[in-house]
Amino acid sequence: MAIRVDGIESEDELRKAQAAAQAQGTSITNYNEWAEILKDFAENGIESTGSYAGDKARMQEIQLQVEEYVNELQQQEKIQQNTPENRENSKIQQSTENDRNQDIKATVANATSSQILADYMKYYHMLM
Repeated sequence: MAIRVDGIESEDELRKAQAAAQAQGTSITNYNEWAEILKDFAENGIESTGSYAGDKARMQEIQLQVEEYVNELQQQEKIQQNTPENRENSKIQQSTENDRNQDIKATVANATSSQILADYMKYYHMLM
């Protein structure tokens, strides 16, 4: 036979109640889950409601709020990535990279044509 216990606000109180229930040959309903919830509450500074049902509802509410917050952050990140400013910066960066490549190609072409012209003039003067 399982017993229901209310007014427990800490993991230590829950352990004591479980020990008392076991001494009577019973156990606390949802003891393991409630102990886990109370442990999480203690670690995060959250106050217990004093009942399993209340603590479970509070835990679900907190989890829902955390999920909503994470979703909101993800949406803001997507919006920020898609803003015209960020897209414009990407285009500018790509354009700058293309300009650098064109500069290198032009420099190589100019150097090659200058060398060809210099060699031509040298041979032209030798023949004359």
